[in-house]
Amino acid sequence: MTLAICAGSGTIPPLFQCCHIPMSSQPVYKVIFQNGGQVFEVFARQIYQSDMWGFIEIEELVFGERSAVLVDPSEEKLKNEFSGVKRSYIPLHSVIRIDEVDKEGAAKVSEAAPQGAKVAHLPFASIPPAPGGGEE
Repeated sequence: MTLAICAGSGTIPPLFQCCHIPMSSQPVYKVIFQNGGQVFEVFARQIYQSDMWGFIEIEELVFGERSAVLVDPSEEKLKNEFSGVKRSYIPLHSVIRIDEVDKEGAAKVSEAAPQGAKVAHLPFASIPPAPGGGEE
């Protein structure tokens, strides 16, 4: 399968206009983030820093091939949650890790804290404090 990129949209640099890029050569990113006490692991072809300060944008979510024999309920939940979503904005402080991988895997959702845990970790801001504590 190939992806045809053609001139006319005005947003593609001339170097890449009217060429065919195999889909397998597009990078795939695994994004792990925390949301509402759960850890989400999704795969996407496009990821970049948003124009909205403090967010990343994830586009072209990729889900594994559907098999009639084995269905992962966690991946099905994510497919349903992200169905019809063109672009997702994830707060930077919720991102745990971003990896570029060779191929997509199974998307999954897991609990951030074990059942019955009395202490929950809150997302933290990754901006370090100013040297000297901000006092002058």
